[in-house]
This record gives sequence, C-alpha cells and structure tokens, in this order.
Amino acid sequence: QVQLVESGGGLVQAGGSLRLSCAASGRTSSWSTMGWFRQAPGKEREFVAGLNWSGGRTDNGASVQGRFTISRDKASNTVYLQMNSLKPEDTAVYYCAAALAGVVSRWPKDYDYWGQGTQVTVSS
Repeated sequence: QVQLVESGGGLVQAGGSLRLSCAASGRTSSWSTMGWFRQAPGKEREFVAGLNWSGGRTDNGASVQGRFTISRDKASNTVYLQMNSLKPEDTAVYYCAAALAGVVSRWPKDYDYWGQGTQVTVSS
C-alpha cells in the first residue's frame, strides 16, 4: 500500500504562486510514476503534471505549460507542484496520485493510489 497526503493548498490572488506537496509513505519503493490532477466542480478530473520517479522525466498538461513545475525529493519521498502565475480557472481540488508501473500517463485510470486532495482557490 502507498499513502499519499497533499498539503499547501489555499486561497491566492490571480498572478500569485503556491507550492503543493505530496508526502508518500508505505511501499515507497514500489511506484513508477507520480502525478498531479485537479478537479473543478462539475468537471472531469484533469491531468496537471506527471513525473517518472526514477528518471525524473516530466510531462505537463497543456493548460499549465510554462506556469507549473513538478519535482521530487527522493530522500523524503515527496513530490511537489510549484504553481506560478495562477489564474481563476486554476481553482480546483488538486490530487496527488501514484502509479505502480508504466510511463508518465495523463489518464487517471492508470494511477493506483490517490491522496485526499487539497483545495486551491484563485481569486480574480
């Protein structure tokens, strides 16, 4: 089992920044990929960014390209999402996810474990 706990969400004005953290515990040696997704009310879960845990290769969703950066700290089993130039349309619950196998995927169905989510609200 893998447990994921997100933190760092909150309320920020448009143009501001936030950094989300996802602390992983449990079978931390068993996953291949970590990802961030978000879900706004009435919308489907959307891929934000993903990272290959061993090699560090990353992928970003089109809507956050150039503004958000995913990174990891292997020593603490933590993955981060640095969010800059935030927009009101970035408002959503942000989820951390882990996949046991495969390359970085943009599809929620390819992830095996999920955190509880953290709310990000961007005011205009």
